Amino acid sequence: MSIITISRELAALGDETAHELTKVLNYRLVEKNDLETRIKCYAEADNRKIKYDETKPGFFASFSHDRDDYLHYLKTAVLEEAEEGNCIFLGRGTPLLLNQIPGVFSVFLAAPSSIRIERVKNYFHCDERRARQIIEQSDRKRETFHSYFFDVIWKEAGNYHLALNTGHLHPEVCAEIIKYLQKRIVTKEAIAKQLVRIKELRLEQAILHGIIYEKGISIHFPEVVVSGDEIRLYGVANSQVLAEAALATALEISGKTDSVMSEIQILHEYSMIP
Repeated sequence: MSIITISRELAALGDETAHELTKVLNYRLVEKNDLETRIKCYAEADNRKIKYDETKPGFFASFSHDRDDYLHYLKTAVLEEAEEGNCIFLGRGTPLLLNQIPGVFSVFLAAPSSIRIERVKNYFHCDERRARQIIEQSDRKRETFHSYFFDVIWKEAGNYHLALNTGHLHPEVCAEIIKYLQKRIVTKEAIAKQLVRIKELRLEQAILHGIIYEKGISIHFPEVVVSGDEIRLYGVANSQVLAEAALATALEISGKTDSVMSEIQILHEYSMIP
C-alpha cells in the first residue's frame, strides 16, 4: 500500500494531475468532499456542528474548542481513508496530518502568476482584474488555513518531497514524474512500517475521542501517544478523579491493561478561560 498527497495553487492543474495519477497508479482519489462527508457524520453523531473551509474562523471562534474539534475529526477522517491504502489525497493539509507516517509521498504544484491568470480567465470567463482577485483570494485562504491550523508556510517547498512547476508541464507528464520519483524514494521498509503506524495513530484518535467526546472527561490539552504496545496519556486535569477516568477509558478502548501510562498533571487551581 502507498499514499500520495497533492497540495496545489489554484490553476496549477492540481485536480487534473491527481486524476491522471489515479490512472497511472490505479489509486483511489480522496478529495475535500470525501473528507467533509466523513467529518459531518462524526460531528452529527457527537451532536456537534462544525464547519471550516480553507480559511481562518472569526476572532471569537479562535477562543472556542471548534478548532480542536475540526482537527480531531479531520485527522480521524484522513487516517480512516489512509488505512485503506493506495490513495491520493488532494489538499486539506494532508501532508502535514500524515507527516508522522512512513512512506507518504507529498507533492506541491505551482505555476507562474501569468499562466495562472490566463487559466482562471478561461475557466471563469472573466477579465484579468477579476482573475487576479480570484487567485489572490484563493491563495490567502489556503495560506491562512495552513498557518492557523498547522503553523506552516503553505507554499514553502521544504514541506513537501517534490514541488513541480506546472506552467509548462502537462498533467500526464506530472503524473509520470510523481510516479517515477515516488517509486524510488519510498522504500519497501517504509511501506512495511506504514500500516503499523497508521494503526497506532488510529488508536490515538480513538482514545482521544473516547475521553473527550464520548465520556466528556474534562482534560485540558489532551494528547495520546501510541508507540508499539506502549500508550501514554498527557494533559492537565483539575482532579485525580478526572485523570483516573481518562486512564480507565484508555484501558477500555485499547484493551491493554499493563501498557497504558498516565502523565496527566493535576492542577487543582487550573481553569480554562471561557
